[in-house]
Amino acid sequence: MAINKNHEFEELDGVKCGIVEKNVTPERAEFLKSLLEFNRYTVMVVPSPAPKAAPAKPVAEGEVATPVPTPEPPKTFTVGVTDYTFNSINAIFGRSLKTKDGHVVTLAYWNQQENISNDEVPYFDKK
Repeated sequence: MAINKNHEFEELDGVKCGIVEKNVTPERAEFLKSLLEFNRYTVMVVPSPAPKAAPAKPVAEGEVATPVPTPEPPKTFTVGVTDYTFNSINAIFGRSLKTKDGHVVTLAYWNQQENISNDEVPYFDKK
């Protein structure tokens, strides 16, 4: 059980992991994996479970139930690290993650809003 919503952990492929993000696209999973592996974390990326199907509508007497095609769930992934004490919020604001070019990972870089981490400007001064 997680202490709070920002510190979740669960088993991914039989390994207890700290959850970084759930239901991410393949591109986002690759970004997080490369960033975290550069920072010497062992990363686990597993397909997210399919969403639960809605209960079937009741059929009135004398009607024939028509099968409703279910849309294919989007291919999303759960990203975790084997260090189950990892907390992405603490890692970002604690300035403990680095980019490949040596800058500190900022919140905008983590969220992929910027291509280059501009760690000289504090996040609260950004307009």
